[in-house]
Amino acid sequence: MRQIVLDTETTGLSWEKGNRVVEIGCVELLERRPTGRTFQCYLDPGCDFEPGAQEVTGLTREFLAGKPKFADVADEFLAFIDGAELVIHNAAFDLGFLDAELRRLGGQHRPLRERCAVEDSLDLARQRYPGQRNSLDALCRRLGVDNSHRQLHGALLDAQLLAEAYLALTAGQGEIGFDAAGEGAGPAAAPCAAFAASGARPRVLVMAGEREAHEARLAQLRRKAGSVVWDRLAEDAEAALAVA
Repeated sequence: MRQIVLDTETTGLSWEKGNRVVEIGCVELLERRPTGRTFQCYLDPGCDFEPGAQEVTGLTREFLAGKPKFADVADEFLAFIDGAELVIHNAAFDLGFLDAELRRLGGQHRPLRERCAVEDSLDLARQRYPGQRNSLDALCRRLGVDNSHRQLHGALLDAQLLAEAYLALTAGQGEIGFDAAGEGAGPAAAPCAAFAASGARPRVLVMAGEREAHEARLAQLRRKAGSVVWDRLAEDAEAALAVA
C-alpha cells in the first residue's frame, strides 16, 4: 500500500473566509515504510494572515512574496498524491483548504476524497485515547516520538512527525494482519475476533534471529502503547492449553 502523510499551513482557520494555503508538506510511505520521497512547497497566498496565524507558522508575507501560486504547483502535487491513501490529522481542515484551492482553478479538478482514500489520524487517536488530548504534540509525547525540534508549525516537519506518530499509533494492527479479522467488531474485541483458542493452526518454523527481532519489536510496542495484542493472544492460547 502506498500512503501519503500530508499537512498544510494556512493564513487562517477558515477557507470559507478566504484564507489560503501557504505551505504543503507530504511524506511517502510504501508498505508502512518511509521511502525518502517528499513533496514540499511554500506558496504565495495573495492575501494577509489572520491575527495569530503568522506567529504559529513563522511565515511572513515578505518571505512568501515571489513563491509559486497554488496553480503553479497543482499538477505536481496531484501527481505526487494520486493513487495513494492520504493520512491527515484532522483531515476535514486540510482537505477543505486544498479542495477550495482546486475549485479556484476551475471545474476540471475533482475533490481530493474522489481521487484518494483518506485516513484521519485524529479519528484514530480519539478512538484509542477517548477523552484525552489528541493534538499532534500530545500524540508525539504519548507515543514516544521526539518532537523537541518543533518550535513552529511547518507542513513538512509536521508531516514527518505525523508519519512517525501514525505508524506507532497503528503498529500491531494492519502490519500483522489483524485489520480484516476485526471488521464489524467493537474496538476492544476487534483484534482477537477471528482468533479462537481452539481449532487447528499451522505450524511455522521460526529461526532464532527472527524470534529475537520479534521480541524486540514487541518490547518497543509495549513501551509506546503499554500493551500489545500479541500478549492477549498468547494468554488465550495458554489458557486453552491449560483447560485441555
